[in-house]
Amino acid sequence: MSQDTKDIIYAEQNIKMKDAYSKAQDTFNYFWREIYWDAKRVIPVHDLALVKIPFQQMVEGREEPIVEHMWISEIEFDGEYITGVLSNSPNRLTNVAEGDTITRTVSEISDWMLSIDRKTYGGYTIQALRSDMTEEARAKHDQAWGLDFGDYNTILVAHLQVEEQENLIEHPMSKIMETPARDYFSANLDVVTAKDENGVTRLHTETIAGNKTAVEILLELGADKTAKTNTGKTALDFAIALNWLHIIPVLR
Repeated sequence: MSQDTKDIIYAEQNIKMKDAYSKAQDTFNYFWREIYWDAKRVIPVHDLALVKIPFQQMVEGREEPIVEHMWISEIEFDGEYITGVLSNSPNRLTNVAEGDTITRTVSEISDWMLSIDRKTYGGYTIQALRSDMTEEARAKHDQAWGLDFGDYNTILVAHLQVEEQENLIEHPMSKIMETPARDYFSANLDVVTAKDENGVTRLHTETIAGNKTAVEILLELGADKTAKTNTGKTALDFAIALNWLHIIPVLR
């Protein structure tokens, strides 16, 4: 293989990866929505839930930093910052270690992936790699992970989104829980107006998770849509930042 051919292949792979990073960032809202609801299930259904982060370190003698993309787990998200625990042991980096607590913004992630019944959602960088594999290599790759990655041309972001396309708008549990949510908030009006130490209200939290049903109930019961977090964010700010198009009109 000539050097020119190698350069072309590398350039194409680099473009694929950059596109994967962008798509992962654009759809992170779906990942968090699923994390939010899985935490409320009596029996969680996720096999795994991971976010990939690029880490870098300058090394003497190199003009460019060493970069490693590694997964974090135990994910928390406040609408601005993603926090998790580093699940990988770095190959070359010495400035981070497995088990470290990591905090990044959505614009800094390179991927996210979760699995339900061994079926994957997200995993954009992995699918970019799979797209360049032979069918045999893909089968071995998937077997090593023990997961069903499906068609690399069709990356899913919501459970049963093909069968139930409305799941792309609002999580089915959000709608199913409408009556229990209304009963709870009506009986606990202090929850509707309360702020935590970071100035976050329940309206903020439900908006971040994309739960239109709960947002509407909270507003009906007197939630303040102008309330700001300690960093100056309203619920509408979060709806816009996370591209929850079905909630933006409600908060406006």
